[in-house]
Amino acid sequence: MTQSLANVDAKRKVKIVSLGAAGSVFRRKLLSMGLTPGIELDVLRKAPLGGPLELNLRGFSLSLRRNEAQGIQVQLV
Repeated sequence: MTQSLANVDAKRKVKIVSLGAAGSVFRRKLLSMGLTPGIELDVLRKAPLGGPLELNLRGFSLSLRRNEAQGIQVQLV
C-alpha cells in the first residue's frame, strides 16, 4: 500500500515508489538530490504545524517542505 511521504509518521523507514509528474523540473531536482524510486530512507523528524520533514538517505540528511513531500509516493518498510 502506498501513501504520500508527507503523511508518514516520524521515525519510520520507507521505500520510494514514485516521484510525481514525469518531466517536471521539481522531479529532476529530487532525482539529482538522490531521491530515486526504490531507495529506502528514514523519516527522522516532522516539524509541527505543517513544517518540513527531515529525511536521512544515502548517508546525509535532507529537509523537504510538506507540499514537496506530498507528491512523493512511498511504502512502509
